[in-house]
Amino acid sequence: MNSGDKIINRIESDCDEVCKKIDAQAQQKCDEIINKAQQDAGKAKAEIEKKTMAKLSQMNAAADSRSELEIRNTLLKKRREEIDRTVDGVLSYLMNLGDEEYFETLYKLASKLQASGGEVMLNQRDLDRLPADFESRLSGVGMNVRVSSQAANIAGGMILKNGNIEENLDFTALVASNRDKLEDYINKALFAQ
Repeated sequence: MNSGDKIINRIESDCDEVCKKIDAQAQQKCDEIINKAQQDAGKAKAEIEKKTMAKLSQMNAAADSRSELEIRNTLLKKRREEIDRTVDGVLSYLMNLGDEEYFETLYKLASKLQASGGEVMLNQRDLDRLPADFESRLSGVGMNVRVSSQAANIAGGMILKNGNIEENLDFTALVASNRDKLEDYINKALFAQ
Protein backbone atom coordinates (compact mmCIF):
# COMPACT_ATOMS: atom_id res chain seq x y z
CA MET A 1 0.00 0.00 0.00
CA ASN A 2 1.41 3.23 -0.95
CA SER A 3 1.24 6.42 0.93
CA GLY A 4 -1.70 7.76 -1.15
CA ASP A 5 -3.73 4.70 -0.29
CA LYS A 6 -2.85 5.10 3.35
CA ILE A 7 -4.05 8.67 3.29
CA ILE A 8 -7.30 7.69 1.60
CA ASN A 9 -7.82 4.88 4.11
CA ARG A 10 -7.14 7.28 6.93
CA ILE A 11 -9.60 9.83 5.47
CA GLU A 12 -12.22 7.09 5.05
CA SER A 13 -11.61 5.90 8.59
CA ASP A 14 -11.87 9.45 9.92
CA CYS A 15 -15.04 9.98 7.85
CA ASP A 16 -16.57 6.79 9.19
CA GLU A 17 -15.77 7.87 12.71
CA VAL A 18 -17.23 11.36 12.19
CA CYS A 19 -20.32 9.82 10.51
CA LYS A 20 -20.78 7.49 13.48
CA LYS A 21 -20.53 10.44 15.88
CA ILE A 22 -23.00 12.48 13.78
CA ASP A 23 -25.31 9.47 13.57
CA ALA A 24 -25.08 8.94 17.35
CA GLN A 25 -25.75 12.64 17.98
CA ALA A 26 -28.71 12.57 15.54
CA GLN A 27 -30.10 9.47 17.24
CA GLN A 28 -29.70 11.12 20.66
CA LYS A 29 -31.40 14.25 19.37
CA CYS A 30 -34.25 12.15 17.90
CA ASP A 31 -34.63 10.30 21.20
CA GLU A 32 -34.77 13.62 23.09
CA ILE A 33 -37.39 14.97 20.65
CA ILE A 34 -39.47 11.79 20.94
CA ASN A 35 -39.23 11.82 24.75
CA LYS A 36 -40.22 15.50 24.85
CA ALA A 37 -43.12 14.85 22.44
CA GLN A 38 -44.31 11.93 24.59
CA GLN A 39 -44.14 14.08 27.73
CA ASP A 40 -46.02 16.92 25.99
CA ALA A 41 -48.60 14.46 24.66
CA GLY A 42 -49.06 13.02 28.16
CA LYS A 43 -49.55 16.51 29.61
CA ALA A 44 -51.96 17.44 26.79
CA LYS A 45 -53.88 14.19 27.34
CA ALA A 46 -54.13 14.84 31.09
CA GLU A 47 -55.29 18.42 30.45
CA ILE A 48 -57.86 17.28 27.88
CA GLU A 49 -59.12 14.58 30.25
CA LYS A 50 -59.38 17.13 33.06
CA LYS A 51 -61.30 19.58 30.86
CA THR A 52 -63.51 16.79 29.53
CA MET A 53 -64.32 15.59 33.05
CA ALA A 54 -65.08 19.15 34.15
CA LYS A 55 -67.33 19.66 31.12
CA LEU A 56 -69.01 16.29 31.73
CA SER A 57 -69.56 17.20 35.38
CA GLN A 58 -71.00 20.55 34.31
CA MET A 59 -73.28 18.87 31.77
CA ASN A 60 -74.45 16.33 34.39
CA ALA A 61 -75.18 19.12 36.88
CA ALA A 62 -77.13 21.05 34.22
CA ALA A 63 -79.06 17.91 33.26
CA ASP A 64 -79.84 17.21 36.93
CA SER A 65 -80.99 20.78 37.39
CA ARG A 66 -83.19 20.64 34.29
CA SER A 67 -84.57 17.30 35.41
CA GLU A 68 -85.39 18.64 38.89
CA LEU A 69 -87.03 21.71 37.35
CA GLU A 70 -89.09 19.53 35.02
CA ILE A 71 -90.17 17.32 37.92
CA ARG A 72 -91.08 20.36 40.02
CA ASN A 73 -93.03 21.93 37.13
CA THR A 74 -94.85 18.65 36.49
CA LEU A 75 -95.74 18.34 40.18
CA LEU A 76 -96.94 21.96 40.27
CA LYS A 77 -99.03 21.38 37.16
CA LYS A 78 -100.58 18.24 38.66
CA ARG A 79 -101.15 20.07 41.93
CA ARG A 80 -102.84 22.94 40.04
CA GLU A 81 -105.03 20.41 38.19
CA GLU A 82 -106.02 18.79 41.50
CA ILE A 83 -106.81 22.16 43.04
CA ASP A 84 -108.89 23.17 39.99
CA ARG A 85 -110.67 19.83 40.07
CA THR A 86 -111.36 20.20 43.79
CA VAL A 87 -112.67 23.77 43.38
CA ASP A 88 -114.88 22.58 40.51
CA GLY A 89 -116.04 19.75 42.77
CA VAL A 90 -116.95 22.23 45.52
CA LEU A 91 -119.03 24.26 43.06
CA SER A 92 -120.64 21.12 41.67
CA TYR A 93 -121.42 19.94 45.19
CA LEU A 94 -123.08 23.26 46.08
CA MET A 95 -125.09 23.39 42.85
CA ASN A 96 -126.31 19.81 43.25
CA LEU A 97 -127.39 19.86 46.89
CA GLY A 98 -130.89 18.64 47.58
CA ASP A 99 -133.49 21.38 48.06
CA GLU A 100 -133.42 21.31 51.86
CA GLU A 101 -129.60 21.27 52.12
CA TYR A 102 -129.29 23.92 49.41
CA PHE A 103 -131.56 26.40 51.16
CA GLU A 104 -129.96 25.62 54.54
CA THR A 105 -126.67 26.64 52.91
CA LEU A 106 -128.30 29.90 51.74
CA TYR A 107 -129.55 30.58 55.27
CA LYS A 108 -126.02 30.05 56.64
CA LEU A 109 -124.68 32.38 53.97
CA ALA A 110 -127.34 34.97 54.84
CA SER A 111 -126.50 34.70 58.56
CA LYS A 112 -123.08 36.20 57.79
CA LEU A 113 -124.80 39.34 56.52
CA GLN A 114 -127.05 41.79 58.25
CA ALA A 115 -129.47 43.48 55.86
CA SER A 116 -132.56 45.49 56.45
CA GLY A 117 -134.60 46.25 53.39
CA GLY A 118 -133.90 45.42 49.81
CA GLU A 119 -134.41 42.18 48.02
CA VAL A 120 -132.75 38.85 47.39
CA MET A 121 -132.43 37.69 43.81
CA LEU A 122 -132.18 33.98 43.01
CA ASN A 123 -131.80 32.09 39.74
CA GLN A 124 -134.90 30.65 38.05
CA ARG A 125 -134.22 27.11 39.28
CA ASP A 126 -134.11 28.33 42.89
CA LEU A 127 -137.24 30.46 42.43
CA ASP A 128 -139.07 27.38 41.14
CA ARG A 129 -138.17 25.33 44.23
CA LEU A 130 -138.31 28.15 46.81
CA PRO A 131 -139.55 27.04 50.23
CA ALA A 132 -142.70 28.85 51.40
CA ASP A 133 -140.98 30.08 54.57
CA PHE A 134 -137.81 31.35 52.84
CA GLU A 135 -138.32 35.05 53.66
CA SER A 136 -139.20 34.34 57.31
CA ARG A 137 -136.13 32.07 57.64
CA LEU A 138 -133.98 34.88 56.22
CA SER A 139 -135.49 37.25 58.80
CA GLY A 140 -134.63 34.71 61.46
CA VAL A 141 -130.93 35.02 60.57
CA GLY A 142 -130.95 38.82 60.42
CA MET A 143 -131.82 39.52 56.78
CA ASN A 144 -135.07 41.43 56.57
CA VAL A 145 -135.52 41.36 52.81
CA ARG A 146 -138.06 40.18 50.27
CA VAL A 147 -137.45 37.72 47.44
CA SER A 148 -137.44 39.30 43.98
CA SER A 149 -139.69 37.70 41.42
CA GLN A 150 -137.10 38.56 38.77
CA ALA A 151 -134.61 35.72 38.19
CA ALA A 152 -130.91 36.54 38.50
CA ASN A 153 -128.43 35.31 35.92
CA ILE A 154 -126.32 33.32 38.37
CA ALA A 155 -125.45 29.64 38.71
CA GLY A 156 -126.47 29.36 42.35
CA GLY A 157 -126.45 31.32 45.56
CA MET A 158 -128.04 34.77 45.64
CA ILE A 159 -127.63 38.46 45.03
CA LEU A 160 -128.55 40.92 47.76
CA LYS A 161 -129.85 44.11 46.18
CA ASN A 162 -130.61 47.28 48.11
CA GLY A 163 -131.28 50.21 45.79
CA ASN A 164 -128.34 50.55 43.41
CA ILE A 165 -126.07 48.47 45.62
CA GLU A 166 -125.70 44.76 44.87
CA GLU A 167 -123.76 42.20 46.83
CA ASN A 168 -122.95 39.19 44.70
CA LEU A 169 -123.29 36.03 46.75
CA ASP A 170 -123.34 33.77 43.69
CA PHE A 171 -121.45 30.58 44.58
CA THR A 172 -119.19 30.95 41.55
CA ALA A 173 -118.31 34.55 42.51
CA LEU A 174 -117.76 33.59 46.16
CA VAL A 175 -115.43 30.76 45.19
CA ALA A 176 -113.56 33.02 42.76
CA SER A 177 -113.13 35.81 45.33
CA ASN A 178 -111.96 33.35 47.98
CA ARG A 179 -109.87 31.19 45.64
CA ASP A 180 -106.56 31.93 47.40
CA LYS A 181 -107.98 30.87 50.76
CA LEU A 182 -109.51 27.77 49.18
CA GLU A 183 -106.23 26.90 47.49
CA ASP A 184 -104.36 27.22 50.79
CA TYR A 185 -106.89 24.99 52.48
CA ILE A 186 -106.83 22.45 49.63
CA ASN A 187 -103.01 22.48 49.58
CA LYS A 188 -102.93 21.72 53.30
CA ALA A 189 -105.61 19.06 53.04
CA LEU A 190 -104.34 17.29 49.92
CA PHE A 191 -100.62 17.87 49.91
CA ALA A 192 -99.58 18.11 53.57
CA GLN A 193 -96.37 16.20 54.17
